[in-house]
Amino acid sequence: MSAFAAASAVSRTAPDSAEFTAELDPQWTVGDKLHGGYLLAVMARAAGEIAHHPHLTAISGSFAVPPRPGPATVAVELLRAGTGVSQLRATLVQEGKPAAEALITQGTLDDADSWWSSVEPIDIPPEENCVPATADAPGAGFRVNLLDVVDQRVDPRHAGFAVGKPAGDGVISSWQRLADGSDWDPLSLLVALDPVPPVSYDLGMPGWAPTVQFTAYLRRLPAPGPVRVRMFATDVGGGRMDETARAWDSKGRPVAQATQLAAVRVPR
Repeated sequence: MSAFAAASAVSRTAPDSAEFTAELDPQWTVGDKLHGGYLLAVMARAAGEIAHHPHLTAISGSFAVPPRPGPATVAVELLRAGTGVSQLRATLVQEGKPAAEALITQGTLDDADSWWSSVEPIDIPPEENCVPATADAPGAGFRVNLLDVVDQRVDPRHAGFAVGKPAGDGVISSWQRLADGSDWDPLSLLVALDPVPPVSYDLGMPGWAPTVQFTAYLRRLPAPGPVRVRMFATDVGGGRMDETARAWDSKGRPVAQATQLAAVRVPR
């Protein structure tokens, strides 16, 4: 098992350099493809090394080609260091070719409650009453190594796809924990915001749904314990699907949200 901190670690190529090396970990894959949230976390970790502020608060990433597990570099550019935020650009490069690029905002988060929020925590059964998502799920057609390092338990109301009876609501809700026992933080929450399986499974479209573009906002430092994540789609067509995810910590507070555009094969 590869702990998240080790799997997303980066090292400077030289003192004071803004270029970092990374070893992309095969444990954080869906089939033979590296998980999109994991890749963004690697890029954000590199950006955090030169930012003037401690916490990831926003990231918007585009994926050009799927990188493979193995060596890669992350080139970081500091665009602006202001009083409240640092703004950066990070490019993930493998074999001399850019694989993904992200615009990143670093700020300072705390664990205070919301002053106001219109978003209530999702209604989901207790963890022990939810369905464990396994790396060798029947009918998937490929192994999801990610689910060996992320303990995910799906709301039974959204788990019918596992037995060939998808609900068709375009929603999947789950509890999530890091399997190594570490607590969620702003970087690892990028993994939680890109849950597996994607919403397309609830719509009767199993298979890989590669992320094209992904934007996330981190709102506060999460309390120790699991997060609850709800992902839903609003429109599917033209070979594309939008997905929106929201995460609440163990105290029921909203801690992160994301939207993404993913490719999907629509049944004829």
